[in-house]
Amino acid sequence: MKKIFAILLIAFTAGKACADGLKDLEDFMRATHSGRADFTQVVTAPSRDGQAGRTRTSSGIFAFERPGKFRFTYQKPFAQTIVADGQTLWLYDADLNQVTQRTQAQALGSTPAALLASAPDLAALRRDYQLDAAPDADGLQWVLATPRAREGQLQSVRVGFRGAQLAALDILDSFGQRSAIRFANFQTNAPLEADTFRFKPPAGADVLKQ
Repeated sequence: MKKIFAILLIAFTAGKACADGLKDLEDFMRATHSGRADFTQVVTAPSRDGQAGRTRTSSGIFAFERPGKFRFTYQKPFAQTIVADGQTLWLYDADLNQVTQRTQAQALGSTPAALLASAPDLAALRRDYQLDAAPDADGLQWVLATPRAREGQLQSVRVGFRGAQLAALDILDSFGQRSAIRFANFQTNAPLEADTFRFKPPAGADVLKQ
């Protein structure tokens, strides 16, 4: 009887914890309209021939404003900027002095950025993603988001919350590459400068339109 009770207790607790992840996502979508955070990103290539995939680590500052605006400023190990201004997605590589310009609607699609910035509310997010509760891990509550469109390069995203605060993204693309993004010093609904989501190609930069 004690064993059965323990199993039932674990099942109930796990179910409640998973449900809390979906509730955290709902709270985040409803209450967080903008934000700013430091981030660290670890990208792991898929293993080959029995050898573990190589990893590379980068870090920088992230900001977003819904709907449709975000900015990733990579500071280490190389300077790179990604800006979505609501109409256009800009990618700037400082070392190459090269800018790639794409129409935002076509560039984003079912991407992690859509989870954070593009969808105005949970209902809109559900139209693009299948959302399922995932087991708690690493002290966070998780939601698994699977794109409904299968032709994209994104296979799945796990979104981790600490309370209603965004804490992590674990991204798996269609090539088996994993990206783990961890956020720190997250400022919910932080006041952002007017030019945060504006981008002007630097003088002399090569601009490629796609």
